[in-house]
Amino acid sequence: RIILLTTDAWPIFFKVLINSLVPQPLPHGGASRISSTGRPFMARNIIVLGAGMVGVSVAWHLVRRGHDVTLVDRREPGLETSFGNAGIIQREAVRPYAFPRDIGTLLRVLPNREVDIRYRPTGMMSAAGPLLNYWLNSSGERYERIVREWASLIMRCQDAHAPMIEAAGAEALVRKGGWLELYRTRKEFEERQKEARENHERYGVEYEVLDAEALYAKEPHMGKGLIGAIHWTQPWMVSDPGGLVQAYARSFAEQGGKVMKASVEDVLQREGGWQVKTSEGALEADEVVVALGPWAGKLLERLGMKVPLFVKRGYHMHYSAEGDAKLNHWVMDAEKGFLLEPMRAGIRLTTGAELADLESPPQSRQLAAAEQVARKLFPLGKRRDSHPWKGARPCMPDMKPVIGPAPDKAGLWLAFGHGHQGFTLGPATGELLAQMMDGEEPAVDMAPFRVDRF
Repeated sequence: RIILLTTDAWPIFFKVLINSLVPQPLPHGGASRISSTGRPFMARNIIVLGAGMVGVSVAWHLVRRGHDVTLVDRREPGLETSFGNAGIIQREAVRPYAFPRDIGTLLRVLPNREVDIRYRPTGMMSAAGPLLNYWLNSSGERYERIVREWASLIMRCQDAHAPMIEAAGAEALVRKGGWLELYRTRKEFEERQKEARENHERYGVEYEVLDAEALYAKEPHMGKGLIGAIHWTQPWMVSDPGGLVQAYARSFAEQGGKVMKASVEDVLQREGGWQVKTSEGALEADEVVVALGPWAGKLLERLGMKVPLFVKRGYHMHYSAEGDAKLNHWVMDAEKGFLLEPMRAGIRLTTGAELADLESPPQSRQLAAAEQVARKLFPLGKRRDSHPWKGARPCMPDMKPVIGPAPDKAGLWLAFGHGHQGFTLGPATGELLAQMMDGEEPAVDMAPFRVDRF
């Protein structure tokens, strides 16, 4: 189709063409930019508090959309909670960790000598309310509804990580092929297979059941007594979890984001915006994102918000392998509750959960108990770290994170409480929260994750 323009029409044509190529001012003022989504919007000055996987991911998505973003943390990115996890991007984790409900497990845990769960009475008492609700939410229809909502996030995890891995040039840190969940007893093994089948049918979880022969073919240096394993084939493993967060932070800075090492002293709402007081001076912003993990609750209390956040602490230690022994996969001793992971720094042993106050001094007994069992499972050599690492997972009583706006506080946004899966869910959280902050319809129904559900 050919359109012929008269001489008088040419000026009008060129004006329309130029206007279509040059972004026009927005009606509310401010700087008009073209975001990575290809649409013009008003750039805003945003401060993200917390440089773990969640905070870095939020900042990465916001700067990619053209906002002026400052990422603030008292430490370098990736050195707190995100540093010490098992390093698995867990596409299979469509069911959040429920509080034990059967009497057998409760009686087993009560003496406080187990590898998977330890507790301190003071920590149990200070978190009594949230822990009671956690227990109530861990069975029946309540739990099944939570699983459906939780799975909507987990199912996005790898699609959200992939572009960040590529942009950060971090492919060398990521290994695909899944991990192994090991079993000794037939009853536990069969129950887990039943759950795996249900998760496959409902949420597309992929897995392979290994008998003892197939398991030992994959891991010939495992100790005797294992009857089989579930090979979760979808997850991605990361050989340096803190290193991946740092790579994402570098990618954020390369796109124009600012990283500031400073302690957050206070957050104040001002007319038309926010002020963040730090150890390095005050910062002004149009909006603030609180992504402080287990420390989020204390800051929000100063803003008059009470959130039922509690922590599950965990420990890790790195080891060499004895002789020519080699660990080929990330493996979990499912009936004892610890993991072994072949990391850059050595074979990492990560413990289960310790219910304790956030700042309580570390205790070595849980790690020592895990190490004793782990040495029977795999020929671990000497410890490589001078002392155990300790971290805390930020948990909510309904096992779902808090993602979305703070009620009655325009410009304050929340992203914390991911429990065991902050490392897995950080990029998906960043993507979804950035969509919300730019007034877009998020890709997932975010109503179940709003803080006002409490």
